Amino acid sequence: MPVADYKTYCKMLDNAYENKFAYPAINVTSEITANAALKAFADLKSDGMIQVSTGGGKFASGINVGSMVEGAISIAEHVHRIAEKYDINVILHTDHCPPNAVDTFLIPLIEESEKRVAEGKLPLFSSHMLDASGLPLKENMDLSVPIFERMAKIGQILEVEAGVVGGEEDGAAGSEDTPDEKMYTTPEDMVYVYERLSAVKDGRYMFAATFGNVHGAYKPGVVKLDPSILKKGQDAIKAKFGEDAYFWLVFHGGSGSEKAKIEETLDYGVIKMNVDTDTQYAFTRAIADHMFKNYDGILKVDGEVGNKKFYDPRVYLKAAEEAMADRIKEAIVDLHAEGKSLNA
Repeated sequence: MPVADYKTYCKMLDNAYENKFAYPAINVTSEITANAALKAFADLKSDGMIQVSTGGGKFASGINVGSMVEGAISIAEHVHRIAEKYDINVILHTDHCPPNAVDTFLIPLIEESEKRVAEGKLPLFSSHMLDASGLPLKENMDLSVPIFERMAKIGQILEVEAGVVGGEEDGAAGSEDTPDEKMYTTPEDMVYVYERLSAVKDGRYMFAATFGNVHGAYKPGVVKLDPSILKKGQDAIKAKFGEDAYFWLVFHGGSGSEKAKIEETLDYGVIKMNVDTDTQYAFTRAIADHMFKNYDGILKVDGEVGNKKFYDPRVYLKAAEEAMADRIKEAIVDLHAEGKSLNA
């Protein structure tokens, strides 16, 4: 199937919300890591999301070019082509665009999609995340709404965040010293976000409310998640706007989270969970295993010629792709998305 169109995307998110499961959203930085995500989704008959950050795009464009826009476009074009070989629905998304990168990352990608739509094609990316969570909430929404209005005209979904995710991810989001009160979105904030974004004609959006989330890898017990905050927010918008009001919620900082906490968030409307740190580790661990096990064959030790079967990059990168796919499959199972593709 090709990358999902807007109607299919909305149907996917409604399906997840109604049936209390979520899609894994996998950060990728190359064709190889994108292929790992596609493999995992297809193997478990799960639809899924592939996303590119500013740093991921810059890396994908190569050392000499160093363009986050060109790299993101390159990955997206690869996924558009390869996704047609799979019988699942795939979403292309960009992750954590801060306000200072709106003009240099987000807008050029939206312009690329506008050109494609004018030619009768799908947008390049299905959705984008504008992360203005570091701004006061009114400024966050004042920045987000006009961009959202523009995106809605070409069938793109917006993701926003209020409250700050701790830790660090490609230089985005919060920091390790983020004040505790900033890491928990209030019901009042959630009501304000709903009021501002729901006023956009024909627009659908996702909301990353924060409930103690932290990017990166931490030992058990360090991160204090409180998923009940999500329920309080959903209850607050229903109380003000009626029973039909709800958020499609996003769980950031999903790597390493307790499975019980993940389960709880699904009950409160989480339909997307970002996974990056754990897949990075899985990918690199497979390469490290290969290097240690085949040390003598990889290096030209003591004047020897080595063994090309071991130092051919395709050998260890294939192992890395397999390992990353296996970790994504674990996330798919944790999120109850296995076998729930709209095409299954």
